[in-house]
Amino acid sequence: MVKGFLCPVCGELLIEEEKSYKCENNHCFDKAKQGYVNLLSSNSQKGHGDNKLMINARREFLQKRYYAHLKNKLCKIIEQYSSNGFFCLDSGCGEGYYTKGIYEILSEKDGKVYAIDVSKEALKFASRSCTNVKLAVASAYKLPFSDESFDIVISLFAPLAKEEFYRVLKKDGIFITAIPDENHLYSLKAAIYDTPYKNKPENTELCGFELIKSEKISNIIQLDCNADIKNLFMMTPYYYKTSQADQKKLDDLNRLSVETEFILLIYRKK
Repeated sequence: MVKGFLCPVCGELLIEEEKSYKCENNHCFDKAKQGYVNLLSSNSQKGHGDNKLMINARREFLQKRYYAHLKNKLCKIIEQYSSNGFFCLDSGCGEGYYTKGIYEILSEKDGKVYAIDVSKEALKFASRSCTNVKLAVASAYKLPFSDESFDIVISLFAPLAKEEFYRVLKKDGIFITAIPDENHLYSLKAAIYDTPYKNKPENTELCGFELIKSEKISNIIQLDCNADIKNLFMMTPYYYKTSQADQKKLDDLNRLSVETEFILLIYRKK
């Protein structure tokens, strides 16, 4: 059972108060007005998370339900592998699009959801839609939780801090992540690059975990305006690796059919 967030200074349990969290050593962390708490210590910070451009692009894109098929499949898997009173961590939750669905499933079973992200800007949005989720700015590489706290850990398109996930998962706990399949977003890449490429197969072995199931999710999404096409592009890593000349190829593109291919991987802690 998760007792709560741990103090990033001394490691003691943080007690939630009306406007702050405080440990027995009087280290105090104020809640933001949106409700989340910043527990990201300077020595645990690795980067600053997604910037406003990527966050806004992803939020606007996901709100149009283009990735609803992935969210729905994720929620079905969580329902399948969860029991009453389960505790779940969404690591790298971003704006909370998937977190909200996770909470809706587990709340029906009296479960609890915690979520962390390194980006304060992302958590400002997550706080609006995930009002019953405990949210903190924190690093996946130094999770503010005790050993063996969670029944399920989820990390979608976020840093794979496998040692920390292993630490905070209970015995036989479930870890769920997602990777792109070979044709994911191929038509988007074809619209940008002279020589588009398919995604290379990824190594799915994780030390300390047993892969118990993989689920392929595929769908063709129809993007009917330039804003949606550019939002999809800006929420991917391609945006920051693409020249301005190639980026401008999207300026006059107002309609695009794009492949979305994901593989959800379900692991059990050995």
